Amino acid sequence: MKHDEQVRLLKQLIHQLDTGTNLDAGTVLRNPASAYTCPERAARERELFFRKHPQMIGMSGDLPEKGSFLTLEEWGARILATRDESGRFRAFLNSCRHRGVQIESEARGRRKRFVCPFHAWTYSSEGELVSIPKADHFGEIDKSCHGLIELPAVEKHGVLLVHPEPEGVIDTRSVLEGIGPDFDSWGFDHYVNVGSDVYDMPLNWKLAIDTFGETYHFPSLHRNTLFPIFHGNVQGFDHWERNHRMILCVREIDQMRHRPENQWNIREGAFPVYYLFPNVIFNVGRHSLTIVRVRPHPEEIGRSISHVGFYFDPEQLDSPEAEGTPQEFFESFAAIIRDEDYAAASLSQRSAESGLQKEFLFGRNEPTLHHYHQTYNEVLGLPPLEPA
Repeated sequence: MKHDEQVRLLKQLIHQLDTGTNLDAGTVLRNPASAYTCPERAARERELFFRKHPQMIGMSGDLPEKGSFLTLEEWGARILATRDESGRFRAFLNSCRHRGVQIESEARGRRKRFVCPFHAWTYSSEGELVSIPKADHFGEIDKSCHGLIELPAVEKHGVLLVHPEPEGVIDTRSVLEGIGPDFDSWGFDHYVNVGSDVYDMPLNWKLAIDTFGETYHFPSLHRNTLFPIFHGNVQGFDHWERNHRMILCVREIDQMRHRPENQWNIREGAFPVYYLFPNVIFNVGRHSLTIVRVRPHPEEIGRSISHVGFYFDPEQLDSPEAEGTPQEFFESFAAIIRDEDYAAASLSQRSAESGLQKEFLFGRNEPTLHHYHQTYNEVLGLPPLEPA
């Protein structure tokens, strides 16, 4: 992020602290509780937000070298992502062209060849079919036409994007609008993956995303965890069509504001949080990046799966200034997001499912929530949320 932009955002936070104000979205909005429970809506979200839209599956650090691979199962399909022998990021259906058996079962690792466990058909990291045992017995087929089914895949600003459909198109300028330059400035393409976690929780995927949308709850829900570190109910917000950036206010800003502006650093006095439509949250620490990808459960509307990836600046991993060990990161993040935010939001899910509470409210001081849900409705072709 350019330094003048950092100063602008930090001054905005300082002004809010000095005046006791916050961002003002101008109105309170009503969001129907059915947004979190309606089967028809959930089916359309899965189709339009996930099956028909490019998906972020990880960062460059998830495929750190030639021959690296990553597997996942989402959108009703098994995916194999590789960095081939030329260094290119690629994605395929993790499915043998012979009988459809999954060819790679490990979550991640390094291989030059992928061998189907059923009949040992073998594929390269470029997806080419390179070997068929007893080919003379099997019968003649054109190997060049029976490689792994490839999916559109693009690596940009350190982000790995895959389109779930083989004929899909990835317009990186549109998909990553607004956030790419910041990611480039911080060198996220060089960050290394230090671990991952999964939270399977009883709440709709949008309720999980909602928990990242405001700091109004910090003094109450996080009074013993985040509130001693952050000023609650103070934030910055910028959006670009479907994506946005929220700036949380770290208490270190109280000391930093007295230094010359050319010494200000937004990753010391604030905490940037980015949203990538439809389901990814990027939490930017001083030397770390924590990414939460939230996906709907394939069968239960009131259940979601959050895939959490932890990434560090490699130059800071062993530094005395490092923000704790990776294991400490995993545990503290889960204690806050899973055990506080998601636990509270699961109670909102129960209220929505009761059918007795018809709507939830998004306050004037919660512009990020306005943006999430107005964007969802726009893509679904629904009318905008109405003022309370």
